[in-house]
This record gives sequence, structure tokens and C-alpha cells, in this order.
Amino acid sequence: MGERAEWQLVVIGGGSAGLVASRTAASFGADTLLIEADRLGGECLWTGCVPSKSLIAAASALTIARSSPHLGVETDAVRLDFAAAMRHVHGAMHTIAPVDSPEVLALAGVEVLSGHARFTGSRSLNVDGREIRFGQVIIATGGSPAVPKIDGIGSVEVLTSATVWDLTELPERLVVLGGGAIGCEIAQAMARFGSDVTLVHRGDRLLAKEEPRASAIVRAALEADGVIVLTGRQGTSISGDGRGLGGAVTLDDGSVVPFDAILAAIGRAPNTGSLDANRAGVELDEVGNVVVNARLRTANPRIWAAGDVTALPKFTHTAGVNGSIAASNAVLGLSRTVDSVAVPRVTFTHPEVGSVGVVQADAAAKGLIARTIDHEHLDRAIAEGATGGYTQLLVDKRGRVRGATIVGPRAGESLGEVSLAISRGLTTSDIASTTHAYPTFSDAVWNAAVADVRARLNQGATKVVTRALWRLRRWHLR
Repeated sequence: MGERAEWQLVVIGGGSAGLVASRTAASFGADTLLIEADRLGGECLWTGCVPSKSLIAAASALTIARSSPHLGVETDAVRLDFAAAMRHVHGAMHTIAPVDSPEVLALAGVEVLSGHARFTGSRSLNVDGREIRFGQVIIATGGSPAVPKIDGIGSVEVLTSATVWDLTELPERLVVLGGGAIGCEIAQAMARFGSDVTLVHRGDRLLAKEEPRASAIVRAALEADGVIVLTGRQGTSISGDGRGLGGAVTLDDGSVVPFDAILAAIGRAPNTGSLDANRAGVELDEVGNVVVNARLRTANPRIWAAGDVTALPKFTHTAGVNGSIAASNAVLGLSRTVDSVAVPRVTFTHPEVGSVGVVQADAAAKGLIARTIDHEHLDRAIAEGATGGYTQLLVDKRGRVRGATIVGPRAGESLGEVSLAISRGLTTSDIASTTHAYPTFSDAVWNAAVADVRARLNQGATKVVTRALWRLRRWHLR
């Protein structure tokens, strides 16, 4: 790398937000430097989306092979090679990694510098002893798995979403702390592999951000796969057995749960501790997130932030979109703002849970109507023997789609249409008048839209009849 003294744009962090931001800026002709302390690709590639979905794919294949007699498929002697499954996980990572290599980024006009960045002033950085000045900076340092503050936590090696992929042998007994998306996904996959899994969640239900019905379906699915789900509980102490991963966790009700491995999936913390953000006039909130406005600008007008380092929804897709927004605003002086409404999220359990927009808990206050299609009435679900889910649209008085929850196979794939509808203010009439392929799981979205259109037509017809009767009555009273 050359010794350029000043860059138009510096991006700190080579994860999803940083990669998209740097490529976007370079495409606009900006001199762009990307600084990464570890591996390009970030959490999504190395510890998040790619490995977890690869693990889930292996667990699903095993489960399908073992549990398809109802489809007329008989299998014998199905077995798991856990080491091979983990090789598949790592193979997926390394297949994708070259897309984000320094060589590929250089072809896009982005220079890459390896090192740890910290601010030394409002327009300057230090990277492992090298001073760099900038016109604009985008902070995209992401986050790291949080570890619970429990007595004795140091007596055992606690796995997280960053380290669970290093396992080479399946734990006979696994304890998972946390009932969010990560905890539920890994707990189910490991149970399907054959591990005795206990999931401990301090909340009263799993997937607290999702609809209660969706949470209940996922809990039932995990328990059907053998997971012991303990809600309303939390660990108070941990004792290791001296062998590294094994030990026991004591819960707040006094019960003791032994384990051969324990996984913490209680959330993520922003990576801002080593940035010296205060030297650049960048504000952090009480948990360390970079404070930004709707345009992703910080208190320092030359500094922006995107991805998990902010308090905005922490998903790979939002990180990428917001990285693009930050780069466009920084380089071109635009005033693009983040989308806080049509933000889809998917939990990749079996069944999947996909949600976007307004949730049902807020529907009544916003005057929204729920249109729900149970998948026991969906032809594709019946054909696949997967009728336990549902599709729900939340619709306003004008017929515009404002929110949705889909529970079932490939729910995340069906969610794209609804996300577009919410983002563009489309109505159920728009969806109902569009030809959908049959039979598909996304056909449930069409059916829910048709149900809303019919209900509105019936309501309109009722109003017409009521008005006519009222006029007739007034005429007779003359």
C-alpha cells in the first residue's frame, strides 16, 4: 500500500457494512481506504450467517432423512459424521471468502490496510503507529458476542457464536443460554444432530420480538426435536469440571444442569472500546453504540457509522443497506435516511419465522386489521406435510400492507414480496391482482391479500345496502 497522507474516505471495519460502504464510495470515484483488524468478511461470513445456515442445512438434511416415513420414504442406518458436517461449514466460509479479498477490492478501487484504528483527532487516525488523515470516515467495526456476568464464568470455556464453529466433536450435553434467534437456531441444529440440549431463557417466551403464536410454534418445534426449553430462568453460577468445556450451571430456582459444552447467545456488544471515539467528538450511548441520526451521521459531521456498531437493527442486510446509505451521504453529500419501517428479519429454525413492519401487539393502536391464513389450508403445505405454520398480513383502512409474520418452510423467501409492499405502500389489491405461482408457500400471501379484498368488498356492499334501506325508511316516514 502506498503512503498516501490523506484519504477522501476511510472505512473502519471490513464486515458487511464496511465492505458495501467502501465499494459504494469507490464506485463514486472517491479515494477509499478500508481498515480491517482481523479478517475481511466480518461476522456474517466467519461467525454468523454463513456458518450457522451451513450447520442448519446439515441438520435439516439429517432430520429429513430420518423422518420421512409419512411421505413413503423409508431410510435405514442414517448416521451423522459431525466432523464432516463441520468441514461443510468451514468449506462454505472459504468458498465465499475470496469475493471479499483485498485483491478483489483493489479491482473495485478500494485499498485495504490491515491494523487496529483509533482516532487521534476530529480528522485523524492512527493505525498501529501510522498516522492517517481523512475527509470523511465511516465507522463499521461491528459487534461481538456478549458473555453473561455469572459467578464462576471463568472456570469454563464458554462458547459463543464466534467460537462454536471450532467444535470438532458433538457435545453429548449442551446448554444454550439465550432464547433469541441465534440460541434457538443452534439449539435446534445440535439437538437434531443428537446432542442433549437444554435451552435456558430469562424471558417468558422464546423469540420475544416475534408474535406470541410464532414463539409458541418454535418452542413446540424445538421440544419435538428433543430440546429442553426452560423459560423464565437464568443462570446464577457456573462451575467447570477442569477439562475446559464441561461443567454445570446452577439456575435461579436452585436446579443444576450439567453440560459438556455451554453456549452463550444473549446478544451482541458494539466494538467501540478501542476506537478512542471521544477524541473525534463521536458520541456513544450507554452500551457503547455509536450515536447517529437518521442519515447515519455522528456528532462529528465528518464521521458516519453503519452496521452493528449502531443501535439500529443488527442484521446483515440492514448493515449492507446502511453502509451504502452512509457512503452515499458522505461522498455525494446526499440526505438519504435509513428505513425504520420495512426491516425484515428471519429466524432460521424449522419452521422459519419471518417478520417485517408493524407487529400485531401494535396493530390495534394503529387501527390495523389482521388477515391470517393457516397453513393447514395451504395446498403446498399440505403436499409437503408441513401445515403447522401461518401467514398473517396487517392491513390499514386503505388496504395498505403495514406488517406481516410468516411461519413455515422458507418463510424468509416469502417475506420479500411483503417487504416490497410495505416499502412502496402497496395494497392488498395490488397483491391480489398479481398472478402468483401455484402451488407455493408464498401463495399464502396472495390468499391473505384476497381475503382482505373480499372482506372490504363485502363491507362496502353492506354499507351500500344500509344506506339504501335508510333512504327507503326516510321516504316511508314522509
